Amino acid sequence: MTGRVLLVSPAMTPALRQARFYDGDSIEDLGAARAREAAGSLPASARVVVSASTRCRETARALGLDGGVEAPALRGVDVGRWRGRTLDEVAGAEPEALGHWLTDPEWAGHGGESVREVCARVGAWLDGAQDGRTVAVVEPEIVRAAVVGALGLPMSAFWRLDVVPLTATELSGRAGRWNLRLGGPLAAPEA
Repeated sequence: MTGRVLLVSPAMTPALRQARFYDGDSIEDLGAARAREAAGSLPASARVVVSASTRCRETARALGLDGGVEAPALRGVDVGRWRGRTLDEVAGAEPEALGHWLTDPEWAGHGGESVREVCARVGAWLDGAQDGRTVAVVEPEIVRAAVVGALGLPMSAFWRLDVVPLTATELSGRAGRWNLRLGGPLAAPEA
């Protein structure tokens, strides 16, 4: 049986808008409204999972996916001491450390996870998600990790994948082989 995983990124939040490492903020009103408008555009799903964050749970709820189960393997990346700080703040205070994190998939000197660790846990989840259809409302970095793993890309590609808020990226596959349908904005169904 072919498995299909539709990865939906969360609606816009102040943290995303400010390029700030996520610290638990809610989605913006406009993002919630756009998610509600797109609610009917998602395919029927046997399973709905969400990253364990406020913005992913709120986005799922606005999309009409209230019954989503939190999947621990799909939690956002642990950025350690950088949580809540903007990218500019970290670049100013720890330019060398930020450079390592953005170029070395093994580096976790911020006290959190490395890119390799994130990709490994998401890859393990993806290996078990190949039966039926799954809609997953997940953090942008989880979409990146899933694409890197599904396509067998080098981990250096992780930071080269942009994930726009409230977009869908679809993976389909069987027997450990995945195909990618590139993401697009969620839209209200046509009348």
